[in-house]
Amino acid sequence: MKEPDKQTSAAGAAVVPGRIARTFLVAGAAAATFGVAHADEMTFKFVNPSFGGNPFNSSHLLGVANAQNDNERPATAKETQSEQFVRLLQSRLLSALAGQVSDAILGDNAQPTGRIVYGSQTVQWETQTDTIRLTIIDAAAGSTTVVEIPKAPVG
Repeated sequence: MKEPDKQTSAAGAAVVPGRIARTFLVAGAAAATFGVAHADEMTFKFVNPSFGGNPFNSSHLLGVANAQNDNERPATAKETQSEQFVRLLQSRLLSALAGQVSDAILGDNAQPTGRIVYGSQTVQWETQTDTIRLTIIDAAAGSTTVVEIPKAPVG
């Protein structure tokens, strides 16, 4: 029996041409036997329910976020009752002042210009054709704030 022609590879091993062909033939048959791979189109879906994801993920995501949160709230000094009373009283007085300014500018007896002084703060206003110009001056801090409010059309 005649021995097939042998060729030598770069590594020096004997290579039989018929064996390579059979190997490719077996590999091709195996691929054909297992079928063709099918794939669907890739789609994206949000996980976070805030952006349209599954609402059942919310408690899990919140738990993960809280577990990763290592921030601590800053310690605040406890306010005494007298300090709290002064703060609330000052807030009420400033609210009453804001009401007076609002009535003077927009009320039944609206004035085109005016000035109200409260402590170190001065509120001035000037009604122009299409805007109301408010100037708030804080003499203690040395700051001035100007606010222009558009007037609502009449009629």
